[in-house]
Amino acid sequence: MGIVSSPRTAQVIDLDTMRQRRQAQRRILRLSPELDGLEMLYHLTSDPDTLYAMPLLAWGLRESGEVVGLVPWMESLSPCHEVDSPEHGHFFGYRDPETEDIFHSPPEHKVHELEHAAAYFEYEETSTPTLIQQLPDTQGTHALCLVSEGDSWQLKQVFGWRLYNDGRVESLLVDEERIEQTPVLAGDDCLYPGHSRHATVYYFQRHIANQIKQQDPTTLEALAAMTTPSS
Repeated sequence: MGIVSSPRTAQVIDLDTMRQRRQAQRRILRLSPELDGLEMLYHLTSDPDTLYAMPLLAWGLRESGEVVGLVPWMESLSPCHEVDSPEHGHFFGYRDPETEDIFHSPPEHKVHELEHAAAYFEYEETSTPTLIQQLPDTQGTHALCLVSEGDSWQLKQVFGWRLYNDGRVESLLVDEERIEQTPVLAGDDCLYPGHSRHATVYYFQRHIANQIKQQDPTTLEALAAMTTPSS
């Protein structure tokens, strides 16, 4: 059997470079708070016919041009369509609770807003982390924080969110010993990025945080299962 030569010249593909390009395209360039009450809908594997609603915190524009809804979910401010967990839920779509319309793509007015804002606030590339935006938290989000293994968990309110030029979005937590005036606002010196002090951070909506504070047995049991490392 003869050997047939390929008409194309063989190319060496740098997988690491391709991976970096893909990650760069996923980088968030700009945030826009959701102030009209739009929600993320999701369902559980155990009950696929029931939809649960969670208010959106913000919308984000990625370097690829994609716009994604964002919610505080588990350990990060997560794109809604990436919520896909057998234990915690699967993304279904977005909902306008006022009209009860369900849709699966970001609304056009948010896409236009983010595109125009990103074009107006054009930032130069820097090699060091640079703060791009600060958003206040409008939902009463709380964070369950662990400094390091063996320490006690701390439940802290999230006061805001910071977007950095590398696409990182960090929650802003308060150092109670540094509060100089109240109410605490997103730019105050007493605030710090959550992962700058805590090895682990889990995010919860306000009603779940209140159940934790009230020592609700069912909530605490679910919390213990979530925070206990699997064997």
